Amino acid sequence: MVCCAWLFAVAIAALAAGFPGQAVSASGTPTLASARDLVTQGKLDDALRELDVLAAQKPEAPGVERLRGIVNYQENHLAEAEGDFTRAVQEDPSDLQSMQMRGIVLFRMNLPEKAIPILEKAHTSAPIANADPNYVLALCYIATGRYNDARHAFAAQYGFAPDSAAAWLFSARMLFRQELTAPAAGAARQALALDPHLPLAHRLLGEIALAKGDVPGALAELEQEIRVNPLDGETYNRMGDAYLRSGQPDRAQQALDRAVLLEPDASGPYILLGKTMLEQHDPVMATMYLQHAEAMDPSNPMTHMLLGRAFAESGRKDDAQREFQVVQKMQGATGAVSSQP
Repeated sequence: MVCCAWLFAVAIAALAAGFPGQAVSASGTPTLASARDLVTQGKLDDALRELDVLAAQKPEAPGVERLRGIVNYQENHLAEAEGDFTRAVQEDPSDLQSMQMRGIVLFRMNLPEKAIPILEKAHTSAPIANADPNYVLALCYIATGRYNDARHAFAAQYGFAPDSAAAWLFSARMLFRQELTAPAAGAARQALALDPHLPLAHRLLGEIALAKGDVPGALAELEQEIRVNPLDGETYNRMGDAYLRSGQPDRAQQALDRAVLLEPDASGPYILLGKTMLEQHDPVMATMYLQHAEAMDPSNPMTHMLLGRAFAESGRKDDAQREFQVVQKMQGATGAVSSQP
């Protein structure tokens, strides 16, 4: 599903784009400008009250419905926001930003079929600040099984030729994010058919194989990736994971050491090195790697779970209990701990 932080940024960008309206009244009477000021201050309920007053005026001032839509969107009142943006477009058919926002809201309401024609009509306009509605349009196409159209929308967003190897690979990556492994693998293979030396294509196929539990297939793809792209740290990280799953901790350590050298600021290789050391019955080294990973990313429950194991195997029972309690709190907040670092 589309990143909620990105969608929130869309709303903020739309607000920053500006709304027509009069200046703040010296008498304290609500105006569009005063309501907008309240929104920028985070006083959304107060802003809505002012906007309700403005909406009751005849004729209604231009921009009121769009701003109401932005506020309701930020409040996660999606049905109300969809109505607001609909009215904004009815009042001003040239209001392409409201049209874009209506399409985004419909997508978030799990109505991609309804969002598509709206976004198709609006997507040729200038994007909302730095947020491109082509992205949401492409996700709508994916949700409705229109993978070729999704590829073309992603290509338009990034300026790729629509049927290029890069467009196919980007589409494959986005399909994989939606856990559509079969079409993702097909798209990645098409990218390689167009460009056999395309970086990151074999890595993606390796990640897909790992997700399916096909460790030998993953290793074969990752080894091919290294031949064409030998300096990608994430490839070595995935290779270390695959070797670890296949019961080859020595080879896992070698791959993960290379990942750390190439990507020293990534926590994933350190987590896997900690897990590798535990497999090799070296809890002291495991603790060193895992504490480094914890300092980089203290919110990863896998790190705390493995640290608990390392402390327990070192006889540090109190430290182990503390780490397991951290994991339990995280599980209560977010659900089960992922098996991936």
